[in-house]
Formats: sequence, structure tokens, C-alpha cells
Amino acid sequence: MQWEEPEMEPRPPAWPLLCLLLLCQSSCAGVGAQTYPDFKLQQPQSSEVVIKGDTLTLNCTVSGSGPVGPVKWVKGWGSDNQTVYEHKGSFPRVMRAVPDPSNDFTIRISNVSLEDAGTYYCVKFRKGTVDDVVFTKGGGTEVSVHARPSVPVVSGPSHRAVPGQSVPFTCSAKEFSPRDIRVKWLKNSTLVRAEPPHVTPELSNSSYRMSSTLQVKLSEDDVRSELTCEVQHPTLAAPLRKTYALHQALRVPPSVSVVAAPSGAVEVNKTVNFTCRVQGFYPGAVNVSWLENGTEMNTGNSTQPTETSRGLFELNDTVTVQAGEEKSGFKFTCLVVHEDQEPISGTGILWVTPPALGESNEGLIGDSKSLIYVAVGVVCTVLALLVIAILYLIRTKQSKGYTSRRRAAGPPPRRSLTPTT
Repeated sequence: MQWEEPEMEPRPPAWPLLCLLLLCQSSCAGVGAQTYPDFKLQQPQSSEVVIKGDTLTLNCTVSGSGPVGPVKWVKGWGSDNQTVYEHKGSFPRVMRAVPDPSNDFTIRISNVSLEDAGTYYCVKFRKGTVDDVVFTKGGGTEVSVHARPSVPVVSGPSHRAVPGQSVPFTCSAKEFSPRDIRVKWLKNSTLVRAEPPHVTPELSNSSYRMSSTLQVKLSEDDVRSELTCEVQHPTLAAPLRKTYALHQALRVPPSVSVVAAPSGAVEVNKTVNFTCRVQGFYPGAVNVSWLENGTEMNTGNSTQPTETSRGLFELNDTVTVQAGEEKSGFKFTCLVVHEDQEPISGTGILWVTPPALGESNEGLIGDSKSLIYVAVGVVCTVLALLVIAILYLIRTKQSKGYTSRRRAAGPPPRRSLTPTT
């Protein structure tokens, strides 16, 4: 019995199935991961905070066998993703932490900017016929970039203010992130209350700027006072400080007075010094001029301003005047200009004693003395004459009395001149 071998139908070619498999491997992302069950990609960081200007480290490691294809880092996912690092190409700020060859694809991004904020993915690609296709990717690392505030700037009024005025001072800082920021004001190390800072976004909307304003009522003692603005921010280990010397905003007007030496009226042709005393002013620059009865005089002899213990200044300016008779009653005015303000003045008056009046007085004084001497002489002479007259009268009376008594007694008996026997 003969067996007839059945006819074998021709098998269809196997290449369509092969193409289908290759097409599926090329177009189905993630499906290939099932082909390499021992392959693992680890991206451990879910989030990371970095300071602007610092270096950001993003970790990624792979293990097991996987398809042929590169490992890349991309920022963002979807149509707007951006390649941050791959083996080929130039990325000046990005480098691998571990040199090739290695299963460690950790990268470092130097000099981080605010624009570097976003979500980063470590991605394993599979080699495709035209382009590489995604094989698997990490969970992503959300990167937040914080920025330290700039060194604060403290500004005062555009013009100097006098004691008693209240003027604004502003502290400002910029280019910081996040938004949270605190400001303190201190005057001579003592805390001063101020309004909360005003915070606004920068034009790029990725950082912020702030300003804080403080009103200060100035006094003379503020010549040596200081304001300090202290800025605190999460990115700072210690506060930032900026100091403003209040003397930069202060103008203390001088007091002006004029004194004469010698004081009072002087004789003709005597010399008189008028001194202008300019006291208690700040800053220490003034311009002094003199007027004689409203007419400008030559510049006086001025001393250099000297600083007092309070930090204010003072100086003296002296002008010398010859006391002519015609100048009696003249006004000598000192004009002081300080910080381009209106002049402050002080005035002294010259009084001159007329010469005729002086001589008359001397004559009267001399005549009075002579009259006194004459009167005393006359009185003494009269008294002497009276004494002599009285003595004469007394003697005369005594002589008349003796003569009368002799006559009444008669002549005395005559004495015999014959000798007795």
C-alpha cells in the first residue's frame, strides 16, 4: 500500500511578524521594560531646594541589563521638555558626578539661577531606527530655587532737614525668593517700630523686591546717631544689615551774635574789634561777610570751624574798626550763610565820645577843684582874722581896766631920797 504524501502548503514568510515585533518595540514606550525585568532606574529625590548661585546635585543610578540606548536628564515632561544633559552635546554648567563608564548618572548643575526651577527626570532611552524612544524614567525631582536678598540699601531725604522735622528713610532689597522676608529698624541699637515691608514681584515673576519706610523726627543730637536696617530671610544664616548715619540728612542752623571789645562808648580814634560768634551749626562749612551801615566791608579775620563735644561746630570772625567821630552810631552787621540758606545776621553798634564834650568836662572838673581850694583858703583866712581880732579886743579891755584903777587910788607917796642917820 502506498502512502501518498500529502502536499505541504508553502509557509508564509516570517518577516512580517519580525517587522511587527520591531515596530512594537520601537513605538510602545514602557513595553520594552517588560523585556528587561531586572533593569532598574532609581531617582531617589522627590524634591530639592537650592540657593541661587550654588551647585545642584541630582541623583540617578541604573542597575541590571537594559536595552541599548542612552540615559538623559530632561527638565519638564511633555512637548515642552528640555534636555539638560546627555552624553553627547555641550552643557557648560552641567557635568556628571562620576566619570564614564558607570551606572551612576548623577549630575551637578553649577551656578544655579532662578530659571532653573522645575521638575527634572532621569530617562532611559532605547535605540530606535530613527530616534531614540523612552524605555523608562524616574519619578522626577521637583527643584525649587531660593535666592538670597541683595545687601539692603538705606536712603534718606533728598535735602537736609532741620531739627524738629520728621523725614522718611527707606530700606530696600531685591532679587530674593521665596517671598517671605522680615525687616527691623534700629536707632542707636534700639528697636524702632515701623510698618511691614512692601513686597512686590520682580519683572521676571521668579523673584521679589521689598521696601520698608521709617519716619524719624530729627534733633540736634542726631548728628552722631545711626539708623540700621536689618533684613531676615530663610536663605540667610544671619541677618543682613545696612547702617545710615543721620548726620547725612541733618542741617543745624547756627546762632549768630556780635560783641564789641572794648564795649560801650570809646574815644575818638580808638580801635574797636567786633567779633561775630557763630555757634552750634552742622555741617561745618559757613560763609561769613560784614556790612558797615549796609555797605559791604572787607573780609574779617576768621578762625577755622572747631567741633564741639556734641559734634556741632563753632567759629569766630573778627573785624577791626577805627572809631572816627563820624562813625558814632554805625551798625556793623555779620552775615552768615549756611548750606545755601538765607543769611543769618547779628549786629553791633559803635558809639564814639565827642572830643569837645570830653575837654569841657575836664575844664569843669579843674575849675571845681580850684574853687574848692579858694573857698577853703578864704575860710581859713577869715577864721585867722577872727582869732586875731578877738585876742586884740581881749588885750585892749585888759589894758583899759588897769589904768582906771590907778587913777582912782591917787598918786603914790614919794620916797625920800635922803639917807638916814
